Amino acid sequence: MPDRCFVAIDIDNEVVKNALFEAQRTIEASGADVKSVERENIHITLRFLGEMPEVQTARVADAVRGIEFKPIKLSFEGIGVFPSSARPSVIWAGVTGDIPEVLAVFSALEEALEEMGFEPERRGFQPHLTLCRVRSMRNTTKLAEVLESLANARFGELEVRSIRLKKSILTSRGPVYSNVAESRSI
Repeated sequence: MPDRCFVAIDIDNEVVKNALFEAQRTIEASGADVKSVERENIHITLRFLGEMPEVQTARVADAVRGIEFKPIKLSFEGIGVFPSSARPSVIWAGVTGDIPEVLAVFSALEEALEEMGFEPERRGFQPHLTLCRVRSMRNTTKLAEVLESLANARFGELEVRSIRLKKSILTSRGPVYSNVAESRSI
């Protein structure tokens, strides 16, 4: 059975998680048709890999373990949407701080993945943290007002000390993630 995998930075700071969780509750209170990311699943996706055979998962795990980086300081602030405010589909929290270091990790990961035959990421990489997915256009006027009120919100800081290859199992209650491999900062 294939593994559904991605590489991520977990948000393991409880203060940040609590602040993000409160923002999700505020967004949900708008009455918009949104699905919030489960609190335990909040992360920054470095690269979604999709389904792949277990042998490929093992090779990617080795590549992730081989990525070297120093601790990365990130801040989480502001709320935005993809692709546009007129047709939002993803509500995200902004990521600032040591972005060049995050981009260096992403580049090292991309290089290793391309050597294994993965197609390069075509959309580029924009560090963000997905909070909610918008399922329909219900109450989007109220949603826009709530998002405007959160536009400059600050959620806290995180020192990133690990990058993880994660496996995702989709269930009726949402995805369940497990760690497959990890690279720790030097």
